[in-house]
Amino acid sequence: MSDRTDHELSRLRAQLGPVAPRFDADLLESCPSTSSLLLERAAAGAPSGSVVWALEQTAGRGRRGRAWVARSGASLTFSLLWRFAPGTRLAGLSLAVGLAVAQALERLGAQGVALKWPNDIWLDGRKLGGVLIELQQSGARTASVIGVGLNLLPPADGAVTDQPVAGLSASGARSTDAVTVLAALLASLADVLDHFEAHGFAAMRDAWQARHALQDQAVRLIDDSGEAEGICRGVDEDGALMLERDGVMVRVLGGDVSLRRQA
Repeated sequence: MSDRTDHELSRLRAQLGPVAPRFDADLLESCPSTSSLLLERAAAGAPSGSVVWALEQTAGRGRRGRAWVARSGASLTFSLLWRFAPGTRLAGLSLAVGLAVAQALERLGAQGVALKWPNDIWLDGRKLGGVLIELQQSGARTASVIGVGLNLLPPADGAVTDQPVAGLSASGARSTDAVTVLAALLASLADVLDHFEAHGFAAMRDAWQARHALQDQAVRLIDDSGEAEGICRGVDEDGALMLERDGVMVRVLGGDVSLRRQA
């Protein structure tokens, strides 16, 4: 561990305060994928609350095989291992994590943060970050590796992106310091994941809906079987998307699905 990473981890523990004992964080200068590394550690018995945070990520994974590359100083990229009790229903987990991220950013003073089903964080209609959940079964217990990527600053000039992208610096947040933001996110995740384990996504559905970026808007749903258009009516108590098509409500589960505003 370098002096720099040791200093940043000390700052993180201090800012986490009373919840610091719930996390065991490791900071890397560079890493291909924080989630891949943490999945390996989970299989080897790493405890719940383990965190891998990378200043630079070179081969991160997004949904549908998209890459998520983190630039040092401009992005926050980390993965959190969370082990759920046997029998916990995990429907809606990615939405619960998105809600935890949004609430943490709001507590930092960010304005205009919204959620797009199933796992995107938006700022004023542009992508601010995303969540990727990967599950690992061990006996009766389920380990969830929760990957979070967040843009602290806008993309560099000339950067190629497949959609409009925003940085937290444009949100009015009091700080874009990676340690401050990470501490806020981890504290929020601990609270939301405890609540999720006890009560399921249904208990936080209204809070998610209140931040829904595409509520009652015309959308285009894209998956491997083709495209469908309809009106986005939010999510049900399991986190499934409710799409109204020709007056009929269709329930869309998670998977390899892309949701976009109609042109």
